[in-house]
Amino acid sequence: MLLIGGMMVIMSKVRAGFVFQHRIRARPKLIADLSPPQGPQPVSGFGPSSVYTMKSHRRSSLPSSVEAAKDQEHARARRTTALHRAMSGGVEEADGAERLRQRKLEEALEAKSLRRIISAFLNYPEAAEEDVKRYERSFRKLPPAHEALLSHYPQKFRRLRQCISANSYFIFSMLQAFEPPIDLSQEIDICEHSDHENMQNGDLFSSERNICSSQTAFSSGSLLSSACEAASEDCDNAKYKAEEKTTNKELASRGHHDSTVRNSCGCSEFHEQRRESDGNSLADSNKDVSSSSCDWLDPSLQLHVPLVDVDKVRCIIRNIVRDWAAEGQKERDQCFKPILEELDALFPNRSRKRRRISSYSPPSCLVPGAGLGRLALEISSLGFISQGNEFSYYMMICSSFILNQTQAADEWTIYPWIHSNCNSLSDSDQLRPVSIPDIHPASAGITEGFSMCGGDFVEVYSDPCQVGIWDSVVTCFFIDTAHNIVEYIEIISKILKEGGVWINLGPLLYHFADMCGEDEMSIELSLEDVKRVALHYGFVFENEKTIETTYTTNPRAMMQNWYYAAFWTMRKKSTAADVVSS
Repeated sequence: MLLIGGMMVIMSKVRAGFVFQHRIRARPKLIADLSPPQGPQPVSGFGPSSVYTMKSHRRSSLPSSVEAAKDQEHARARRTTALHRAMSGGVEEADGAERLRQRKLEEALEAKSLRRIISAFLNYPEAAEEDVKRYERSFRKLPPAHEALLSHYPQKFRRLRQCISANSYFIFSMLQAFEPPIDLSQEIDICEHSDHENMQNGDLFSSERNICSSQTAFSSGSLLSSACEAASEDCDNAKYKAEEKTTNKELASRGHHDSTVRNSCGCSEFHEQRRESDGNSLADSNKDVSSSSCDWLDPSLQLHVPLVDVDKVRCIIRNIVRDWAAEGQKERDQCFKPILEELDALFPNRSRKRRRISSYSPPSCLVPGAGLGRLALEISSLGFISQGNEFSYYMMICSSFILNQTQAADEWTIYPWIHSNCNSLSDSDQLRPVSIPDIHPASAGITEGFSMCGGDFVEVYSDPCQVGIWDSVVTCFFIDTAHNIVEYIEIISKILKEGGVWINLGPLLYHFADMCGEDEMSIELSLEDVKRVALHYGFVFENEKTIETTYTTNPRAMMQNWYYAAFWTMRKKSTAADVVSS
């Protein structure tokens, strides 16, 4: 365990050489040392206490009456000093106790945050079942003649439930493999800590940024109500590089999901769904997973979560297609391929240098907003020491499972498009299976040193130890997740080596643009201003173009949203170049 960048880092070695760094908010160090002082100690406001020690070894040559008066004065001084020592010690002790209490509170809030996210995953099957029931209610309201025209609908509803069962089984298997970096059994009475409500919602678990920014009718950064489910195609085309920042007030205005918590670990429910399916049960396409109970999955630790949290889970399922399915290859070619080709051209002969020079160290590349980790892995496979950085626990739980737990390509089957009836060419398109992952990550030829780092980009990489250590930074659909995009650019400049390169691809759909709170900040620059800020921080343009791309779009849908994304390569000027130019 070590303290880096204001974050507590817990590193765990995992199979295939992947390293996940789970970063949770650092706990403040106890400043007050409550142990007895050893030897002369400075006392605040009184100078070195050794002065008094010296006095005790010196007898004055003054007359006894004067000496007695001096002794009384010294005695009063010693009593005053002792009093101040006691007061100072009491303050320090109280300060230490307060910091310890604060630390425990933050740990409990952190645990509550993660429990909320896990609860969102576990609430997925119930929320999806409610959707199907809504479809059925609408169907039953049809006139008999109209209902007869849609006689295949009951079979479609049964198929939907089988698809939900398969998705639920994958989700639960993913959660079983997850090892929480913190103790999730910690309890907290929020009512007793109402003064920390803002911390709870703003800093710890709802500074989860917008995972599902809408591109059309719904505004980016806004909460999705249950009405969004009827038009969730908007979310199908969403880009969600960070989790949504939500306040209790906002959540209350939307209503909480009040479904009953499932049985212990959810195993029985999933297996019961599988037994109710036919012999070709869709859930059976996924491998069996031990149903041994996990303490942190105990129903007593689960929370009721708003529907917006469950919708983030649906978005994650669609994002898996983008990163880890053959069906997402077209979108990866649009977004990842230009970046990979640019890196390959800018850092040539990596394999040859490695063979010829024993001390050769591969170039390093940081990928902020790495999502489910595919781009960071592809960069590692090119011969870079690659590190992905991701803030969202939703993303990290899933990426850890795919990177570390999958045993073979096409091991799992999911149904990512079942949650929207809009813009479907056919039921078979909507209900089609998708196999994941399209490659076995452990067999992808990664470069030693590949890792994923969990934490807020600003907090983690503002640390002085990060200054000037990266050869390249790659941002793909990331820079518009900032509250302050100027700060992002400044940090990217600081962490790059002189002559290092910044490759970017993405739009400027600012995730916090529609946040209305007085304490919220969202700096929404035009592309022209972004370039101007980059020039101010020492970047020079080497390549610039526009690339048309989608983001987590259903390739068979009747509606697809396209971005005209900005692509550029900038290089950080060296100090020597600045001197020459001046």
